[in-house]
Amino acid sequence: MAVISSDTRLLKKNVAQVYNKINQKFYATGVVSQRISVYNERIIIFAQHKRVPAFKALSKNFNELTTFADAALIKEFKVELKQEIQEVTGYKVISVLKDYDAETEHACCIIIFDRKIVD
Repeated sequence: MAVISSDTRLLKKNVAQVYNKINQKFYATGVVSQRISVYNERIIIFAQHKRVPAFKALSKNFNELTTFADAALIKEFKVELKQEIQEVTGYKVISVLKDYDAETEHACCIIIFDRKIVD
């Protein structure tokens, strides 16, 4: 069993809250579950989302439309997540990478900082 410092626990808690808050803002629902890992200058978030019911309905006959809408929402989500994470942690974020699988409702997000964030 790995020993996790209180700083790492607090960081994970803050990141989880920010991620969930932004998800609620964009999709009117929080995430079903999320697992956060911290590695040197990276935070990796694995999340289970709830698909927006309207997108589910549209994806049957308008898959291209929902694919483009998902991509646009992810792009905006990343911009807001980067800003909020920088404010909460005080560290400069270099990049936010995110992908979402609409079929399984799984998402993965990687936040890359300019330096190591925990010891």
